[in-house]
Amino acid sequence: MNTLVVSGKTIEDAIKNGLERMNVTEDRVSVRVLEKPSRGLFGLIGVRPAKVELTLLPDKDVPLSEPTTQSSSSKPVQTASAVAGMQAAAVSKDRDQEMEADSTDDIDPIEEAKQFIMDVARSMGLDVEVGVHKRKDTVTLDISGSDLGLIIGRRGQTLDSLQYLANLVANRYSKHHLRIILDAEQFRERRKKTLESLSERLANKVIRSRQEVVLEPMTAQDRKIIHAKLQDHPKVKTCSKGEEPNRRVVIMIK
Repeated sequence: MNTLVVSGKTIEDAIKNGLERMNVTEDRVSVRVLEKPSRGLFGLIGVRPAKVELTLLPDKDVPLSEPTTQSSSSKPVQTASAVAGMQAAAVSKDRDQEMEADSTDDIDPIEEAKQFIMDVARSMGLDVEVGVHKRKDTVTLDISGSDLGLIIGRRGQTLDSLQYLANLVANRYSKHHLRIILDAEQFRERRKKTLESLSERLANKVIRSRQEVVLEPMTAQDRKIIHAKLQDHPKVKTCSKGEEPNRRVVIMIK
């Protein structure tokens, strides 16, 4: 095996994987970087590993890099240790740039969160618009467009996850805490009405049967809606039991 193409999370990892597979030390190979790693959108979408080509050097002394007369379009060949050093320097530079960006005062945290949502939607093949509605320290990002079921997900689970990430993005750049609410096609209001109707039906069931009812696992936001709906009920009461993500609402006789 004289030449091997391998991948890894970083260039250094890819080189290490290749050396292990070829069963040689780094001074016995030359390295050509084929693809640099990409962190993708917010480190979640479109992540691409590093890819390198390792070539076994002959026993006799061979230059560790190609002659300087090589074509400008060809990629340089370097030793594994040299490439690893370049990778470490690149990571350090990225961190410095991130720290510098974090200290920038002219970044609008709400616009950053809005752009994040639009980028995610675009990566899903969706063409959407995001409206911004501000109320004190609460900001609602309202998504409109077609095929929004992909963004909403089963019982709003995808929407809740995106809302969590949007809050992380916004508060990274905000000097004070911002609360981002993500909505699509008025899903939040429709979900609230559905849960309130469910809680009333189950409360009546508990009254008739005199037995408590345990609901399926719900998010904290959904549980809060049911607790709020039944908190002043004259005959039943509610509580939550279990650990996340399997925490459930229990409706019982007072």
